[in-house]
Amino acid sequence: MELKKEVKSSKFENVFQQALVNIFFTYHWSNQRVKEAFNPYNITQQQFNILRILRGQYPHPCTINLLKSRIIDKLSDVSRIVERLVQKGYIHKNVNNTDKRALDIVISADGLKLLEKLDREIDLSAFIRPNLSEEEAEQLNLLLDKYRG
Repeated sequence: MELKKEVKSSKFENVFQQALVNIFFTYHWSNQRVKEAFNPYNITQQQFNILRILRGQYPHPCTINLLKSRIIDKLSDVSRIVERLVQKGYIHKNVNNTDKRALDIVISADGLKLLEKLDREIDLSAFIRPNLSEEEAEQLNLLLDKYRG
């Protein structure tokens, strides 16, 4: 649906303001759809992101700082997310042998099983594929990369 109808506004200062509002609106729209997909699994998008980072590092451990540098949502409280994932049994954290102040964080077998299940049951690309061709998705990626400069 067209942005002007969605936000019930026909006036923007200019096309650049409209584009920015469209980015914000689309982010929240997409975010809600992904959130709804993860709800049955009792996991948040940020927790999913942390688990994917840990799976990519597996079997090597990560530190909180590495997770902070790689998480998509930079405003996330990574320490809190890690604690929740420990409570759920999806990750393990241990004191680093070299630096006692640091923690080694590793995905658990249950965390790997959850990601395998999510990989089978949730196709994140399906959120965009019905409305954009592959060429349009490539163009969108180029434009968003260009926008971020």
